[in-house]
Amino acid sequence: MTLDASPEDTKASPSARPQTAAFLPALVAAYFGAALAVMSAGFISIPLRLSELDPDNKAQTLAVTAAIGGVVIMLVSAPLGRISDVSTCRLGIRRPFILGGSFLSAVGMFILAFAPNVPTLVAGWAVAQAGFGATTMALNALLADQIPTRIRARVAAAFGMSLGLSPALGSAMVSALPGNPVYWFGLPAILMVLANLALFAVLRDIVRTEPESVSWTGLLRSYWINPIRHRDFAWAWLCRLLVTLALTSVSTYLLYLITDRLGLTTEEATKAQGLVAGALFGAGIVTSVLFSWLSDRTGRRKPIVFGSVVLTAAGLLVALCARDLSVFAVGIALIGMGQGAFVSVDVAMMTELLPDSSAAGTGLAVIALSYQMPQLLLPLMATPLLAIGSGAPNYGALLVGAVVVTALGGLAVLPIRGVR
Repeated sequence: MTLDASPEDTKASPSARPQTAAFLPALVAAYFGAALAVMSAGFISIPLRLSELDPDNKAQTLAVTAAIGGVVIMLVSAPLGRISDVSTCRLGIRRPFILGGSFLSAVGMFILAFAPNVPTLVAGWAVAQAGFGATTMALNALLADQIPTRIRARVAAAFGMSLGLSPALGSAMVSALPGNPVYWFGLPAILMVLANLALFAVLRDIVRTEPESVSWTGLLRSYWINPIRHRDFAWAWLCRLLVTLALTSVSTYLLYLITDRLGLTTEEATKAQGLVAGALFGAGIVTSVLFSWLSDRTGRRKPIVFGSVVLTAAGLLVALCARDLSVFAVGIALIGMGQGAFVSVDVAMMTELLPDSSAAGTGLAVIALSYQMPQLLLPLMATPLLAIGSGAPNYGALLVGAVVVTALGGLAVLPIRGVR
């Protein structure tokens, strides 16, 4: 049994090869493995380590750590996407980056596990993010390379479900494992490598035989898609940037929101974070499956993306007003419902707005910048908002800022004309 990705009826890459039945499960598993490793580290394990290494400045240090990781992933993703597009490696154009990136990310995870101080922890996160950037660049490029447009939103939904599940499973995993950072970082890293090894084994990758030179100026141009010539793509890119920035501000500080704003202890908050993340995923999985199917069936993308952003903003408002864990969890569940629809349909919309589908690595790397840059922008947004008032960090102001940024992201969808 094969997945037919011929360009005549799918708009996949002209060089796409038929895939076996194992390809789709392996692709989703590889994406989930990478998401589990990096998101559990960024949203759970690193905040816990910073509570130990720098308790007095944990919020500010976490923002700086996230920003440095964001810079690294931005620096590597787009150039590697361009190099991948023109690679003549006999293993294929994506497979080396899938496997090599996962190994590099695992190295960074083990540096995080053994870091004796904050600078070493930041260095480990930079290495992990570099590997993650290479791996996810290749995995996302496979959406345009190998996945037919008739099922693309559903495959993107599976990616989104992986992103939604990974924090919940990561929280449960960390709370169940011994209180040793080697377990927190090591087990997700091993699972990531194994999942990507499986995809490496089953993927029938595109193999290019005609070499194409890549200059330094060409690599720099890989960061750029002209927003004047390709306005629809630019608006979709801006929408994703703003919505992701809002969600990053909440997810990055989720542990501290539970401890400092809701008054739970660190031990109670670690367990509660798993429950809250479970609400996020559980609500998101329903809307992800439903609206990805509906979008593929009707061919409509814009109304679902806009509606999902509105629902996300509503969830942020509920979380802002929450004074106990149950109401806070309701707000997070509403956010999950919005993001379940947003992540799947928005990715499908953006792939259909790519100026050049034959250079999927470059195009998907530019798309990736829209959800990588928020890590860099987070300190610019969070630091002044957290500093409002006196005394403890002002997490209420941070949530208000997230609502405003989400609303702006929704408005960016309206001018798009290239998709329905």
